[in-house]
Amino acid sequence: MQSVGVIGAGQMGAGIAQVSAQAGYHVFLADVKVELAQKASEGIARQLGRLVEKEKLTGEARDQALARIEPVGDFAPMAAAGLVIEAATEREEIKRAIFENVGKVLGHQAVLASNTSSIPITRLAQASPDPARFIGVHFFNPVPLMGLIEVIRGLATADATVKLVETYAEALGKRVVHANDAPGFIVNRVLMPMLNEACFALGEGVATIEDIDAACQLGLNHPMGPLTLADFIGLDTCLEICRVLYGGTGDPKFRPAPLLVKYVEAGWLGRKTGRGFYDYTGDAPVPTR
Repeated sequence: MQSVGVIGAGQMGAGIAQVSAQAGYHVFLADVKVELAQKASEGIARQLGRLVEKEKLTGEARDQALARIEPVGDFAPMAAAGLVIEAATEREEIKRAIFENVGKVLGHQAVLASNTSSIPITRLAQASPDPARFIGVHFFNPVPLMGLIEVIRGLATADATVKLVETYAEALGKRVVHANDAPGFIVNRVLMPMLNEACFALGEGVATIEDIDAACQLGLNHPMGPLTLADFIGLDTCLEICRVLYGGTGDPKFRPAPLLVKYVEAGWLGRKTGRGFYDYTGDAPVPTR
């Protein structure tokens, strides 16, 4: 496999494109407009430039990685990719439309993967041209720094598909864990109830934003508090995952906190919009309430 296609040039897609290019793969980076893919490529250049400044990467390695990233505005170039990874927003209807469209050009031996963080792979595979060559490949943000990939096989996923993804992950220097095709897989099945409960605690007046974050960060020895982490992930993404968990299991413990719903309805989605549980428009984050 020489080439990888990445569909979605947001934070996750750009990260996947970066690590793939650094590992030696030619990357087709696509979005709804080629300008968005080009902007993501420019962002990758800045990220690699910082690594050069810190002497963690040579200038030659940076230039070689950037030369391997090809921004595209449609799916036609994906025909040359041995692995195509969808990294669009966590909305099932959007992902299914992508699979149906890219499936029209997907190579006969190529694997189609989703970076979904919670949606069942077997269900998504229905929109792919060949469920045997469909798989879940869940990266974590920020992709260049996080050393884990969750691999989720659907009911029809072939062993050869799993092997190809394992080989790809090894080339990236990532640790693979295998999860059954259950809502939320491993990490979000465990993480999201904690973030959601932090939202419940805030909404019920148990403590302030700062104290909830400090208590969990210092009391649980976590690198950041749950509300800070929710802002980093994106409150809309957190809400979608909670809804998938709740809908997929029927268990009320996954019911989204009303305050989380309210913030998303207000457009306060976290760092990416400049405001969530914290206001990021100033020099330093400030709690919003």
